[in-house]
Amino acid sequence: MADGVGSLAGWSADPTEVTSYVGRDAETGEARRLLEASSLVTLTGPGGVGKTRLAWRVAAAHREATADEVAFVSLAELREPALLVPTVANVLGFGDRSAKPAIEVVVEALQASRLLLVLDNCEHLVDSCAWFADTVVRACPQVTVLATSRQSLGVAGERVLPVPPLAIPEQGDSFERVMNDESVRLFVDRATAVAPSFRLTEEDTEPLIRLCRRLDGLPLAIELAAVRARALSLRQLADRLDRQFSVLTKDRRGRPERHETMRALIDWSHDLCTGPERLLWARASVFSGSFDLDAAEQVCSGGELPRERVLEVVDGLLDKSILLREEYPGGVRYRMLESVREYGVGRLSETGGTAEFRKRHRDWFAELAGRYATEWLETDQLGWIGRLRREHANLRVALDYCAGAPGDAAVGLRMLRDVKEFWIVRGLNTEGRMWVRRLDEAAAPDAPERAHVLWLSGFLALVQGDLPAHRHMLDRAAAEAETSGDELAAAYVLHVRAYAALIGNDMAEASRLFGTAIDLFRAHGDEGADLWASYNHGLAVWLDGDMDRGRAVLAEAVQRCERRGEVFWRGWALWSRAAAEYLQGDLAVAERCCEQVLRLHERVDDRVVVGFTLTVLAGCATRTGRPNRAAILQGAAMDVWRTVGAWPTRYEAFTEPLLADTDVVTTALGWEVAVKEFADGAAMPIADAIAYALEERPPEPRKRAAQLLTKRETEIAHVIAEGLTNQEIADRLGIARRTVDTHIDHILTKLGYSNRVQVATWVTRSADPA
Repeated sequence: MADGVGSLAGWSADPTEVTSYVGRDAETGEARRLLEASSLVTLTGPGGVGKTRLAWRVAAAHREATADEVAFVSLAELREPALLVPTVANVLGFGDRSAKPAIEVVVEALQASRLLLVLDNCEHLVDSCAWFADTVVRACPQVTVLATSRQSLGVAGERVLPVPPLAIPEQGDSFERVMNDESVRLFVDRATAVAPSFRLTEEDTEPLIRLCRRLDGLPLAIELAAVRARALSLRQLADRLDRQFSVLTKDRRGRPERHETMRALIDWSHDLCTGPERLLWARASVFSGSFDLDAAEQVCSGGELPRERVLEVVDGLLDKSILLREEYPGGVRYRMLESVREYGVGRLSETGGTAEFRKRHRDWFAELAGRYATEWLETDQLGWIGRLRREHANLRVALDYCAGAPGDAAVGLRMLRDVKEFWIVRGLNTEGRMWVRRLDEAAAPDAPERAHVLWLSGFLALVQGDLPAHRHMLDRAAAEAETSGDELAAAYVLHVRAYAALIGNDMAEASRLFGTAIDLFRAHGDEGADLWASYNHGLAVWLDGDMDRGRAVLAEAVQRCERRGEVFWRGWALWSRAAAEYLQGDLAVAERCCEQVLRLHERVDDRVVVGFTLTVLAGCATRTGRPNRAAILQGAAMDVWRTVGAWPTRYEAFTEPLLADTDVVTTALGWEVAVKEFADGAAMPIADAIAYALEERPPEPRKRAAQLLTKRETEIAHVIAEGLTNQEIADRLGIARRTVDTHIDHILTKLGYSNRVQVATWVTRSADPA
């Protein structure tokens, strides 16, 4: 997993840290029961009913009960159906370095995983989500999908749980009874948060009942109304709500529909905003996900909202809970709940301002991309990568805008060129290629940046192993560069071709092409490209037979990166030195370089270089007579390679050495022992594998697995030892047969066993330490 259990996309924190849960005990229990009976459960309901928060609560309860991993993927910010699978893969920590369809990479990586995958806000991507969920649960028997959507996915076997509003009080209920209703408890909780002195007495019973019934028990409506407790008494608040909602029932019988209730409440919140606050609400709806104050000042100011007042207006919208504040190291950002943002989109459209402010949004992020290109090597490199990660959803929206017209597409091509390292560093190969394709198709024939994005697409295709696309894009890039006389683009074409030669083990050609490209990069003052090419050049020169020169080139590349404070290319330069020493040089130096790479990984978070590094360390262990350590490291490396969707044997220089090392290890240990050690290495989480590689802890995967058995799994393991069948276990414990099957699969996987007899033996030994 990219961030371990509870990986996030679109939330700065677990909502349990943002606001406490109120109620939903019955729905949580029912959702968990459905998850035991089906591999796909969808929580449905209107916007504002609390589907996301319930999904978090169900996921937390599931993990506590099963110790399964949980991944939470918010899709509210995603607009491109084609990016659904890459987005999920990115949250899960799976790489994008395969020419195979992304769905195949995800399925292969998840087939042995025990995972609850939460897909939040599926309604605008319902067809894609339905296909994805159906594919995953069919192919991955231990993966369960929990979706939230305003409509069901419509997949065979899907269990649908409509999420009702919170319980509301009845007319005439006593004060004591009213205080136990979920909607009242939520209102009191939120009102107290904004007005700490807020207190209820028996005199408040009638207006409290009236208020909660008016709000239909919708959590978002209750939270928006509770903000007013700071300025209004409870009776004043209820009276004003009565007047606001009377418009809805004027020409109809009965109560308004719940989506109309939500609309009316948001309308009321909008009416209570000042003019500048309404403007900012509408204009800020062009952002996707979160945004910072600088962006708000640049994009949203103008007319009745001067730039110098934006901070004050942001503060007002925070007070009204229209904007939510989220912190990150070194700063603050703002976001809207999706229902609130959608309302703002509608208001902006009514004023005819959508095109203007989407363009201003694009211009701001085009400027940001330009600053990144200028400062990538000049300032805080990791800080810039972190900023672009936070702005990823906004970059997508800006690029989507650029694909609308040839002139805008030229701006988009420039943006892609400016942030080229972002796609490479983050491994967003499929997405990078998609944007190149869309903008290339939209741009005019003479767009000046085309050669630069074509070579980028060719490089991304190369690392994915899509060689026909790689060659096609490089040929196009070379032709465009020649036509336009762009020597720098031509240099990048040479660099990518050199990289292909390096992968193909044609070291003489790689050395020649890298050398020529470096000369051109230096002539044009492109130091980033110079550093990128230099460590590859050093490796090619070394493996082409000139060890001393190769060692000198690599040492200089590392030193230049260190002087600049550069970290990403430095990790690869250190790995290149380690690989060359492993293949032809000093194993002790190779191990020291690998150690430095792994310590840099804590800052860079690049799984691909970790896979390469563990592979080299396994080879070093083999050649220094440590076959057990080599087998464990090989297993750990292969698991990393599996998650990134690639294999080291794609790099021909490593194929024969890796096969030879494997033969040495299996001969030294024997097949059974070698397989056991390999499996133990593959079972380690990546953090544990790195710690083991750094010799900071011993491997204890089987001991750790045993300790991870939940109370229910331990109970079932002991019943297995009695010789009962799965159906007999289900009958004894009063649970579904499918649930028993799933628990036994978990037990076997955690203990590393293949049959029930081994489980019974483990139970016996656990009970008799002697």
